Amino acid sequence: MAMNKVMRYLLQGFNYMLFMLIVWYFSAQPAYRQLEEGQAVVTLAFAHAAKLKEECRVRTQEELNKMPPNMRLPTDCPRERSPVSIEMYLDDELIMKKLLDAPGFHQDQRVDLFHRVKVPAGNHRLIVLMNDDIKAKAPTYQYRQTVTLSPEQQLLVNFDASAGGFYTH
Repeated sequence: MAMNKVMRYLLQGFNYMLFMLIVWYFSAQPAYRQLEEGQAVVTLAFAHAAKLKEECRVRTQEELNKMPPNMRLPTDCPRERSPVSIEMYLDDELIMKKLLDAPGFHQDQRVDLFHRVKVPAGNHRLIVLMNDDIKAKAPTYQYRQTVTLSPEQQLLVNFDASAGGFYTH
């Protein structure tokens, strides 16, 4: 009985050692690179609540009289938000174009975007155009900048409406 117990502990120790050797090997081999030689990453990531599709309006007295007493709010404010259209260009080449509808039951929540693009390192002209107002024909926010990307660098393009629009990290 004592021999079985000793043999069981020895086999258990051997199994743990074998498992740890396998984990050690795959932590170092095979070599893995996320980016190829001379590549960089441009990431566009933000959360934004677009403009409302319609403005609030004041109800007439006739409209209020037709409504139940507990529903008689003097203003009618639709909650639905405009879709957000966004385009990103690198050296005048379109690298991303999306049209994002506002999520939520009433389409009244903010849109979240995370888009990552691998690009060659070097000097580039970056342009980001966004329209968050269905009534506007042209982009409501624009970002144009010449950026220098070194190999394996990540450039983060973020957005903050209260700060005036897009900015980079």
